[in-house]
Amino acid sequence: MRKPMAKKVLAASMAAAMTMSFAACEKTPASTSSAPASSTETSTSSVEASTEPEEEVSPYTVLKDANGNVYDLGGVEIIIRDWFSNPERQEAKTDFEEAQYAYQDWIQETYNFKIHAETIGDWGSVAQDFVDYATAGGDDKNYVFTLHSGDATLLSAIDNGLVYDLSTLDCLDFSEAKWANGVHKLYTVDGGIYAFRAGWAEPRTGVYFNKTLLQEAGVDPESLYDMQKNDTWTWAAFEEILEKVQRDTDNDGTIDIWGIGVNEGVMTSAAVFSNGGKFVGQDADGKYTYEFESPETLEALEWVRTIFDKYDWNGPEGEDGSAPSWDYYQGQFQNGGCAFCIDQQYCATPGNLFYENPEELGFVMFPKGPKGKLVQTAQDNVCIIPACYDADRAWKCAFAYSLYNEFVPGYEDYNPYVNTTRTGNFDSRACEETVPLMSQNSEVELQSIIPNLDMGAPFLWKIGPGCDPISTIIDGCRDMYKQYIDEANQ
Repeated sequence: MRKPMAKKVLAASMAAAMTMSFAACEKTPASTSSAPASSTETSTSSVEASTEPEEEVSPYTVLKDANGNVYDLGGVEIIIRDWFSNPERQEAKTDFEEAQYAYQDWIQETYNFKIHAETIGDWGSVAQDFVDYATAGGDDKNYVFTLHSGDATLLSAIDNGLVYDLSTLDCLDFSEAKWANGVHKLYTVDGGIYAFRAGWAEPRTGVYFNKTLLQEAGVDPESLYDMQKNDTWTWAAFEEILEKVQRDTDNDGTIDIWGIGVNEGVMTSAAVFSNGGKFVGQDADGKYTYEFESPETLEALEWVRTIFDKYDWNGPEGEDGSAPSWDYYQGQFQNGGCAFCIDQQYCATPGNLFYENPEELGFVMFPKGPKGKLVQTAQDNVCIIPACYDADRAWKCAFAYSLYNEFVPGYEDYNPYVNTTRTGNFDSRACEETVPLMSQNSEVELQSIIPNLDMGAPFLWKIGPGCDPISTIIDGCRDMYKQYIDEANQ
């Protein structure tokens, strides 16, 4: 484990420390080392100078305004309002947490403000809580609200002028690495930016695999990680393995171990993006575009339909002939009835179904299609600032939130989701290789913010084993989806 950052560091190490490019800010180290000896000094004096104790150099960068003054937020207190945070700081259990707390203390002291995250409301009420607050004109608190991505209430709030335009705040530079999850891109409308989120993208849809079933079929489980690492983990490679693992183990003519157990809608979306496709795009003018029938998207839809027909068990019928429950595939995978399962990363973390699997699970990214790359689609929460705040108040909220969520100096590559995965039922390569790759190779789904565009019943839920032709399914929703996209552009 990495040791805490030492108080005394060489000046050269400053290059690896945190860099933040706030517009109109001058940046100076919190302290500087003594100037080097001039070239006119003798070699003896140079040797003597090199033996002097090194002066302390801070790993932090002090931000100053255009007049050279350190920013002073005047003691303002800011609350990141959500439905899951404990406002009380917990005891640091790792070197990273110690460094994080030290950094957070430093920014609050240096720039004269206080900040913490706190549960106010619950999962189901947060969007309406925001609308009520912003409509009433706010109060004497300073909030950064956390909401669900794609929430229709949030989209309506933006449309009705209740959400602050972050593009007007010069303390935010969305080219910085901490914004690479792309949340702000989802909420960029006519040049305005109405939501953001700092930090790594949360790992979501991936491919779970039962290592024992792969071995019994003559497949080395490690080969999946090797292909992922070498960028050769493709649809074709996946199909090869599916053909080997799907077996009639007792020769009675009935398949006993299927290739995959899957929520077909989740896999269909993953396949589209893995082939460079999308459902909704955006042109150079910021207008949304209909992409359900782009060549990349159609190729993925046809491929995934074939995979479902060959390797996806359609589930048990009820005694009355009714369809199986939507999550039947999870139990099938847990009980060894299929070798692969396409599902979310959280499914094997404590408290979730796959955490109770009898053996450690493998987990890789969804394979890439002929026209695509290894990629996942992000479904992160979003943060917003009420439009009822004046410019100074909104600036302070954004400045403090951005600093509070900066990558901690010395831990710029630290991904908290790796530690979360380590607590779950995953093998070591899933933690060390797959999860970081998912956070780095992440894209946003624009269809999630188009009002009224329901991807479920009209489209995704109709794609599965024995389903209608893709062309027929698209014929049934094309005009409706185009209408919703046109309305969003207006």
